[in-house]
Amino acid sequence: MRQAVLGVIGGLALAGVGVVWWQGRAEIESSAPPPPPVEAPVLDPDALPMADPGDLQGPAPPEVSELSREEQRFFRYDRNRDRLITRNEMLSTRTDAFRKLDKDGNNLLTFEEWAVTTVERFEAADVDGNERLTPREFAATAPKPAAKKPACKC
Repeated sequence: MRQAVLGVIGGLALAGVGVVWWQGRAEIESSAPPPPPVEAPVLDPDALPMADPGDLQGPAPPEVSELSREEQRFFRYDRNRDRLITRNEMLSTRTDAFRKLDKDGNNLLTFEEWAVTTVERFEAADVDGNERLTPREFAATAPKPAAKKPACKC
């Protein structure tokens, strides 16, 4: 009995120390100064090494996009280009998929509506009608990849 009481008191003491430590850590992080701005390095063209390709020929290197992949993904959501993504902007990309599942159009997705869509998808994939999916049939349920834009034939 005494060991149980001591164990409970020790556990409460450790939990109290953890809470105090966590709160103190949060205060330090919230008052930390912002990181300094990163400046792009200025390159001296004369300091760069010279390369002589000789008579080697090959395909031209791909052109570099002005935006990185992450910036492109960010701007797909940032519709008004204010460099902030609001909740509505984040949800706007999902509305078409939601409306396909919302059969009665009341903007509430019930389990039954989701289940109907799932059962229809299962039945479409079950080609032989035995209510079991083989690996080949299951592969047919995978979402279709987005169509790639054709390469420019410039």
